Amino acid sequence: MAINYDFPDYEIVRNPDKCVKCRVCERQCANEAHYYDEDLDMMMCDSTKCVTCHRCVSLCPTRAIKIVKTDHTFRENANWTSQAIKEIYRQAESGGVLLSSMGNPNPLPIYWDKILINASQVTNPPIDPLREPMETKVFLGAKPGRIERDENGEIKNNLSAQVKLEVPIMFSAMSFGSISKNAHESLARAATELGTLYNTGEGGLHKDFYQYGPNTIVQVASGRFGVHKDYLEAGAAIEIKMGQGAKPGIGGHLPGAKNVGDVSMTRMTPEGSDAISPAPHHDIYSIEDLRQLIYSLKEATNYKKPVIVKIAAVHNVAAIASGIARSGADIIAIDGFRGGTGAAPTRIRDNVGIPIELALAAVDQRLRDEGIRGNVSIVCGGSIRNAADVVKAIALGADAVYIASAAVIALGCHQCRSCHMAKCNWGIATQRPDLVKRLNPNVGYKRLVNLVNAWNHEIKEIMGGMGINSIESLKGNRLMLRGVGLTEKELEILGIKHAGE
Repeated sequence: MAINYDFPDYEIVRNPDKCVKCRVCERQCANEAHYYDEDLDMMMCDSTKCVTCHRCVSLCPTRAIKIVKTDHTFRENANWTSQAIKEIYRQAESGGVLLSSMGNPNPLPIYWDKILINASQVTNPPIDPLREPMETKVFLGAKPGRIERDENGEIKNNLSAQVKLEVPIMFSAMSFGSISKNAHESLARAATELGTLYNTGEGGLHKDFYQYGPNTIVQVASGRFGVHKDYLEAGAAIEIKMGQGAKPGIGGHLPGAKNVGDVSMTRMTPEGSDAISPAPHHDIYSIEDLRQLIYSLKEATNYKKPVIVKIAAVHNVAAIASGIARSGADIIAIDGFRGGTGAAPTRIRDNVGIPIELALAAVDQRLRDEGIRGNVSIVCGGSIRNAADVVKAIALGADAVYIASAAVIALGCHQCRSCHMAKCNWGIATQRPDLVKRLNPNVGYKRLVNLVNAWNHEIKEIMGGMGINSIESLKGNRLMLRGVGLTEKELEILGIKHAGE
């Protein structure tokens, strides 16, 4: 028998005095970490199978269960950490690539937390959003550089295709397949009620969701899964996915266990097969190639829909964004290295890409320096966690933000980071019918609406305290930000002053 070198990071602790052997934990755990021992007449557990999703903790009627971090330890070594050793053990046993889900968990700088917001006092008094108008409506798309008039002096409508958002927050790309149909329905219904958009991701659009088209962004990725004329015409905007923050430089991968039923039908792929998007679009190897696809999509939809190009935040992101802005794109979406994912190689998720805060500031400044900032709108994503992050992102130059991890957390996600196993106990990142039904879209969409409405209220409060009454006045207004604990180079890239200046 082979030696198992791995010891679980977390352990299930059960209080036998509280446990009534109702077996709810056993029925609810898709990972089979709980079981009943008839001989001992007691509930048992296998902590090696636990993914710390807290489903058992939440549903235990007597609160007899808790998940604790194990005190088992290796000899201390700052270089050879227990995590590094365990990963070597796993690869030595499997010979495979380590896979992970959700965003980068490492203790790298979170610049949102090192940026503070300025507030008005006397000379520029604050605004009370409860009694005075406060505008958080956003229009995304290219804006003309000047007003044009016809021979009668009337203003010409030279505005290209736009999308209107009632709030500066959209739901980012999560494909049908990586998340369940009930999760997609929750996002679509929430976007419709909120007057914003949700993104299909690269898995196509389920036939039941075409009714939400006016609040849908349809994505075109390298695999072209589910892409056809009706699909393109269904959405309010089209997004070309060039990269993703959690895994820059590589393609997408939906395991065959998730590519079943309506998922394979929607994606137009063989059921049970892995759906793999290649790393590059095999028809795009230059900005000129990208321009050709942009205009092919515009031509196919009669120039009625703005085209977004989504890129990962990488070291030369400002130069890339400059090329995209000149290629005919209407919107650039930038995804930072803390962005979530359903599945990614661990090494890439944790080591490739840069923080969204630095990428956003660099892109906005580059486009301003080149006089083309008005040619495109900028959307940023990659761990937008609260309303303050939204305000800081817009002040750094974004027109709006994408949220995905925050959205699935609102639906019940506990960040157990095991989405790639297709056994999500909360019915979000799974296609198993018995698990999918655990997420009620009637409840899920309301939770998303509540979250975004709460954030929107907080955005108005923060803007009021800044003496600003519209998102447009906040956009790129870096004078309202100050940094703490940042180097001179970081402050220079962010384009902000240090606190106290």
